[in-house]
Amino acid sequence: MTVQKVGARVEELLDSLKSGGFGPAASAAEELVSLLVGLYGDGLAQIMTVLSGHGREGADMIAALADDPLVESLLLLHGLHPLDVDARIQRALDRVRPYLGSHAGGVEYLGVTDGVARLRLEGSCHGCPSSTVTVRLAITGAVQDAAPEVTDVVVEGMTAAPEPTMLQIGKRPGDDPQQAGNEVGWVTLPDIGPPSSRPVAASANGVAVVVCSVRGTLYAYRDACAACGSSLAEGRLEREILTCPGCCAQYNARLAGKSTVDPAVHLEPLPLLADSQGVRVAIGEAVRA
Repeated sequence: MTVQKVGARVEELLDSLKSGGFGPAASAAEELVSLLVGLYGDGLAQIMTVLSGHGREGADMIAALADDPLVESLLLLHGLHPLDVDARIQRALDRVRPYLGSHAGGVEYLGVTDGVARLRLEGSCHGCPSSTVTVRLAITGAVQDAAPEVTDVVVEGMTAAPEPTMLQIGKRPGDDPQQAGNEVGWVTLPDIGPPSSRPVAASANGVAVVVCSVRGTLYAYRDACAACGSSLAEGRLEREILTCPGCCAQYNARLAGKSTVDPAVHLEPLPLLADSQGVRVAIGEAVRA
């Protein structure tokens, strides 16, 4: 269970005690949680202090700890992350930039002002109806996960979505696998194993998804060939070219699933994030429909 989920569950249990009429017990439980969190927070702070006193070797160990998703979440929770907010956001964008490259020309980080992270999108993906949703979700999710102290993410240069009423974009990906109404929800995929040379099929709240690994970077698409509608799970993935097992249509998995023959034809890309909560894809009402 992730740090975020543990924290949410603790809050639920405390609220349950309070609403159940267990006033003294609820107060004692809240104090107990506070003491335990403070204790291991102080322990983490001492570990970082000790390591920082061991020169280059200690710095390398701190960097290795910060690279672990679970430890990184705890360091962020206690304000102990060795990187400042600018460095963390830049690193998060570097991680997601290979995926953005198939939907946009690039993204420039402009800095944080009054708690608001500002970025500028360079270029856009034409002919990809979900590009606006894809790029915004990926950028916002990456920034918010890397810098929880940021209150909002503003992306300049976004192209208006063709049908904005179909998808409502939340402030950031939450812990709930699916949000109510027409909102977009982030769904954690089951364990898909290490990256391989074959596409991997998965289900995200009833939506068939195919995940492709290209040079170690994961790309997610709705599991349906744009030409014949067949599943792509048994298709061939040679470098970045995904071949449909039904009609042999070929798509570039790295470039938004565009057809290698007709640029106007493409697979339906899904925003994907790999972080401390696992591998997640964004599923909107339009995709579920």
